[in-house]
Amino acid sequence: MGESSTPQTKTVKLADVARAAGVSQGTVSNVFNRPSLVSEQLRERVEEAARSLGYRGPDPRGRLLRAGRVNAIGVVAIGPLNCFFDDQYTRLFLSGIARACEARGAGISLVSATDDEIAAWNIRTALVDGFVLHCLNEGNTLVQLAEKRGLPFVAVDFPVGPGLDVVKIDDYRGAREAAQHLVDLGHRHFAVFTFETEKEVRVGFVDDQRAEQSSFEVVRRRLSGYRDVFQTAGLPPQPVFETGSDYDGVCIGVNAVLAAHPDTTAFICTSDRVALHVMAYLQSLGRKVPDDFSVVGFDGIEEAATSLPPLTTIRQPAVGKGEAAVELILGDKADGVGGRVVELPIDLVVRGSTARPRKG
Repeated sequence: MGESSTPQTKTVKLADVARAAGVSQGTVSNVFNRPSLVSEQLRERVEEAARSLGYRGPDPRGRLLRAGRVNAIGVVAIGPLNCFFDDQYTRLFLSGIARACEARGAGISLVSATDDEIAAWNIRTALVDGFVLHCLNEGNTLVQLAEKRGLPFVAVDFPVGPGLDVVKIDDYRGAREAAQHLVDLGHRHFAVFTFETEKEVRVGFVDDQRAEQSSFEVVRRRLSGYRDVFQTAGLPPQPVFETGSDYDGVCIGVNAVLAAHPDTTAFICTSDRVALHVMAYLQSLGRKVPDDFSVVGFDGIEEAATSLPPLTTIRQPAVGKGEAAVELILGDKADGVGGRVVELPIDLVVRGSTARPRKG
């Protein structure tokens, strides 16, 4: 019995269709790209030849690359793709990108960078005109990969550096305003809850070294803003707990704080998502917000306005960040030079989750 061999599938090319139909390659190209230039009879003949050979048309990737423009933006996050949809703030940010892209007739490509190997492949092969790099930690290889690709890119919430286009807010000032609001209400015993200080979450109390050396610019600046307000108010160092952004981590944190610091009257959180989890868990314990504890968030997501009670927060323009990032890549002033910094405004929104501290 002889050896069997697997037949090799030959790639059908435009020239093959032209030969089978007895026409020029230019005519075949017109049939697929500019059909109005070809008579109906000739078009049907070419299409029949293409069907018989299994030809599906020109590869759009080649056409786009030859044109020098894909008309799409790649949005890169260091987590899995579901992070674009699971987090309320990120959804708003992405909607801003979508709105700006749609206004310019461009599309979006979501790019996952869960580790360096995946990031290198996805950034190297993505068919886009530029990248929006989101959720970056300092020293992350995404900037180097984007620079190597040679396409324009914008780093969001990333330390300003030479030649980098950056969209940001003043996280330090926002944190100061949140902390000062609670101090002005008379609070003196705080618990600061932060999302991850490094890529890998370590649920537990955070010492000064971990807080100050966090590779996330956003975390460092927000924790620094809280701390400076406490120091100015003459308060001792206040406990900082790293919860991550999930409910279970927040529950562990609330229990740990109430056990170790029972005099706590206010929770100040680096994100609305964490703050909303804090409120929900406190209420499940029979504690009242703001009668027993005040809670402050940061971001201004839509759920913060509709929670019970509504959450006091630092509102930042998540949608505006996305729009500004796209403008730097596709806008009229996009020149590819780099080094532009767009800082967007923030404001303190006082709602029902904060009040004067409980007596006794």
